[in-house]
Order: sequence, then structure tokens, then C-alpha cells
Amino acid sequence: MTSWQERKPVGDAHEQRVTTALRQHGWTVQSCGQGTYPPTIQDALRRTRSALRQFPDLIAARGSDLITIDAKDRMPSTHSDRYAISTATLNAGLIFTAAHAPTPLYYVFGDLKVLTPAEVLHYTDHALRHHSGAYHLVRTDRARRFDDVFGSATAHAA
Repeated sequence: MTSWQERKPVGDAHEQRVTTALRQHGWTVQSCGQGTYPPTIQDALRRTRSALRQFPDLIAARGSDLITIDAKDRMPSTHSDRYAISTATLNAGLIFTAAHAPTPLYYVFGDLKVLTPAEVLHYTDHALRHHSGAYHLVRTDRARRFDDVFGSATAHAA
């Protein structure tokens, strides 16, 4: 898949899957970010390098806890057992977390494993980089389990 129009339905389905999983863990979830804007704004954002393009997909709360989620599907790599996080996404995530501290940002991958922007940077600071420099490659065994980050679904079952 190379075009945004082809990737969008895959991303939307993954966001819905993450939303459902968070709700099962007792979180109230709301969509946010680029996908919630009118088509004219989405089109304009696609033509820029603005960090708004990488704004989190979801915001969620449980009690007094507030989190943001960037859902990343089509990962891990089928060739390397690594997640590939674009440098632009990572840079925007680091800026977002610095500007909105202490609200955390989590990347939730297609296998429902979780990393933060700081963890991605830490694990890739002196590690293998994609030959283009456009991606940070993180071994999948570095990611945390969904339940370990967001709590047990059974503890929040109605």
C-alpha cells in the first residue's frame, strides 16, 4: 500500500480496534487529530510538513488519568520483527509530549503492543536505522503488553 487513500481504511480499522480494546479496559475514548477534520483541512495537512499531521488519533480518560494514542498498524515489519516509526512521527510525538506533559502519548501497534516516543528514541539512539534515515526501527520484544500499560480488561468488565 503506497497511497494515503489505500492506507486510510486500514488505519481507521486499527483505530477502531484500539478504541474497542481501551473501552474494554475501562477507558472513555474520543477520536481526535487529523482524521476528525473536514476533508478540506485534511487535504491541506497532507500537503504540509506540519506536526499537526502526526497529532494523536485518540484521547482517553479513566478516572483522573488522561492519555493520548497514536494507532500504528501494518507493524511489525514482516521482514525484521521490528516496528518502523517514521522520524517525522517520532519528532512530532516528542514535541507533543513535551508540550502537553504530563499527558502521555502511546504508540499502539497492530499487535496491540505499546511504546512511547521516549522509548522509541531510547531504543534506537545507537541502534540500526532504516537506510533512508526516515524510520526508527525498534525490536518488537522491546514493546510492552497492552494490559500492562492500560490495565486488565477483566478488572473493568461490567
